[in-house]
Amino acid sequence: MIVGLTGKFAAGKGTVADYLREQGFAYHSCSDVLREELAARGVPESRENLLAIGNELRREGGPDVLARRIATRLRDGADHIVDSIRNPAEVEALREVPGFFLLGVDADQRVRFERLLARGRQGDPTTFEVFAALEDQETNSTDPTTQRLHATFALADEVVFNDATVEALREAVDGVLARRR
Repeated sequence: MIVGLTGKFAAGKGTVADYLREQGFAYHSCSDVLREELAARGVPESRENLLAIGNELRREGGPDVLARRIATRLRDGADHIVDSIRNPAEVEALREVPGFFLLGVDADQRVRFERLLARGRQGDPTTFEVFAALEDQETNSTDPTTQRLHATFALADEVVFNDATVEALREAVDGVLARRR
């Protein structure tokens, strides 16, 4: 089983990924591909640099370049998580891998902003207005070489909502896994 994860900032993708890791899933992230590329170039990691390098790689290698790099790491018969899927072409490329499905993780925008503040990652927006503007930019692009979260989320085979407790989210994920096994 290969679970692809998509969703907006602080929706709970990391919480879902951590839970799946506890269940024995191997973890892979499109963002890690970007981090590896930044490190190889000696460029510091920041949200802006991750976004820029991702867009550059998609322009040069096609909108599915990150997914194609990840697909080479997936072993047959093993359970995998592919985190940070943000472009519809990535979904389409991963659908070629047997056992793949896309899980969307969602939560209310205000709830997500409060979570983002609480986690305190360097480079995260500190005002709701900046958060909303950045989210709009990354969600609603029509350029096929950029992040297109809205279009990607629309391709989700399953959706879980993370507006309650971590335990409720885990139960929702368990339900998805039971349906998909």
